[in-house]
Amino acid sequence: MIDVFFKIKALSDLGIKVHLHTFHYGREETEKLNQLCEKVYYYPRQKFYQAIYSRVPYIVGSRQSDSLLSTLIEDDYPILFEGLHTCFYLSHPSIRNRFKIVRMHNIEWDYYDSLGKAERNFFRKFYFYAESKKLKEYEEVLKDANLILGISSNDTQYLTDRFTNVAHLPAFHQNTEVQSKVGHGGYALYHGNLSVQENNQAAIYLTRKIFDDVGHPLKIAGRKPSSMLQQEVKSRPNFELFADPEDDVMASLISNAHINVLPTFQATGVKLKLINALFNGRFCVVNKPMIENTGLEELCHVCDSADEMKEAVNTLFDKEFTQEDLNMRTAVLEKKYSNTANAKNLIQLVWPAHAAVQQPKLQ
Repeated sequence: MIDVFFKIKALSDLGIKVHLHTFHYGREETEKLNQLCEKVYYYPRQKFYQAIYSRVPYIVGSRQSDSLLSTLIEDDYPILFEGLHTCFYLSHPSIRNRFKIVRMHNIEWDYYDSLGKAERNFFRKFYFYAESKKLKEYEEVLKDANLILGISSNDTQYLTDRFTNVAHLPAFHQNTEVQSKVGHGGYALYHGNLSVQENNQAAIYLTRKIFDDVGHPLKIAGRKPSSMLQQEVKSRPNFELFADPEDDVMASLISNAHINVLPTFQATGVKLKLINALFNGRFCVVNKPMIENTGLEELCHVCDSADEMKEAVNTLFDKEFTQEDLNMRTAVLEKKYSNTANAKNLIQLVWPAHAAVQQPKLQ
């Protein structure tokens, strides 16, 4: 959602007239999208029971609408499919001659397989594994795309090995310039959507394996922390949990931390929380699955064992984040993760003979 929103904003700022088609199920319509887009169309997503028994993956089959298809065939604009889950009509004969781009946010079958491995509930685990199998088979639909955009180098390589017309387009995000503070913070921070099992596991890993005996304060922030995580935090005086923090609270926590410590056990896509921490925080301690082939390795301290991560935490708490650290971070991030530069790259891939000032249109 973040990648899509800030991609729309960057394209709009460069004069692209975006016609947005979106399936909604709970989120309210927003005036901000009307300001950024030429037009916004909303469609109801099918209920779980309506699509779960199909051979098509549920995340794909639940996003179909006769009204959507009818609207798409009214013009000849290029069509950008945001994620494999939006590709129900990618191979439809009515849009066979359109220029079709698929933005891949993950290798979806691999992502769902990882969710299945992390899930404890039997029925959710079964669903994730079944969906992963369907997604792996359904991935063949990408052969009908004119252009496939990988969000990470690893994903792009995987897609290049299977399909033609693949390009790397880094993630779009909410940051325009590096805001990291020099100096010293008073705590380490882990943040993420804690209702996602992978993030919950990473937070518990930190409480049990890294900060259990180092003595430094650890703050954990995110949506819907599990009862197990809440108990872990209560058991240590140097731990603090921020459940469902407002945006400004989360921003302050990231900015004022001395270390953003961000391990992951799922090496899929690009972790936007890492990009956000690098743009706004001080030191970042990560493991290899979080950072590998992102182009951000030189900006982080990479530790793959608990002992290595403990040592890095202890060492960094004795160091200040300096102007030299900030300058290096700025040089790397504003080159590789500039929304404007990446939007211009997308424009050239879709309209190589056009300039943005001619205001082409995109669906």
